[in-house]
Amino acid sequence: MYKQLTEPQRYAIYLGLKRKWSKSRIAGEIGVSASTVCREVSRNADPSSGEYVWCRAQSRCMCRRHGLPGNRSKDALLWWRVERMIVDEGWSPAQAAGVLRKEGTPICKQTIYNHVHAEASGRLAGHLPHRLKYSRRMRARPVTKATNIAGRTSIHDRPKEADGKRFGDWEMDTIVDPKGHAILTLTERSTNFILMERLTEGRKALPTAKAVVRLLFPYRKTLRTITTDNGCEFAAHMEITRRLSIKGKEKVVVYFTDAYSSWQKGAIENANKLIRRYIPKQADFDSFTDAKIKAIQHKLNKRPREKLDFFTPKLCFFNNL
Repeated sequence: MYKQLTEPQRYAIYLGLKRKWSKSRIAGEIGVSASTVCREVSRNADPSSGEYVWCRAQSRCMCRRHGLPGNRSKDALLWWRVERMIVDEGWSPAQAAGVLRKEGTPICKQTIYNHVHAEASGRLAGHLPHRLKYSRRMRARPVTKATNIAGRTSIHDRPKEADGKRFGDWEMDTIVDPKGHAILTLTERSTNFILMERLTEGRKALPTAKAVVRLLFPYRKTLRTITTDNGCEFAAHMEITRRLSIKGKEKVVVYFTDAYSSWQKGAIENANKLIRRYIPKQADFDSFTDAKIKAIQHKLNKRPREKLDFFTPKLCFFNNL
């Protein structure tokens, strides 16, 4: 009975060819016949260069498998929907697969990744949230105490309960354009719900504090903590605490990360990466209307999240109010 080659076997074929081994030797190494190796290389080598690359061969195989007779009409409709999720909604393969599984369609994220990589033009790959995954070696940094903000409270004094799991703990930051225009960004850590607002006076401290209060005031009954970095725009943090705290309840304290430690506010850093997909670093913020900024906020809050069992931040946030 014929069996499909596995991904490790295709990788072994690729290595064998790189080492100039004969097809018979490669076949012996992976436990198949020489004709199977010859057929695999002939069928799945790059049409233009003739080079056999294992990951592309695997993608071509998966793509053909989805096009088998009997499944073609169903798969075509499924892939059309997947492509709309990726291109129109900006969802990742994991998010698309998660939502489809909740609807009863059995599909895994790797199947969608295979479909994306098999798409010859690269159109789908260009819409992925992370086009290239890499690992970065982290260097240990000494804890550096920031002293540029008067009366700051260190993140090391933040309650242990503010671990990103309970509702009501927020992080905030700003993104800026080359001209110095700024947009305030906030996210609720447990739901990843995002709020955004243009700062019309740039990164001035008091106007920034007023914007923070304006955005969070409707939810102040559930506010617990706010965490941010040591940017000068947050120097009026005491004004934020004063105006958002409710008499008889614990104060809403603004906690500050260590210098050069953006990982200590990872939720808002990740939110900013998503925002930058729609507002690139070189973009002039003047070309984005307030309505456009709110539209980006709403779109991100409707993205299903794996940590939320593929429910949306908007749904989970308002369910907690």
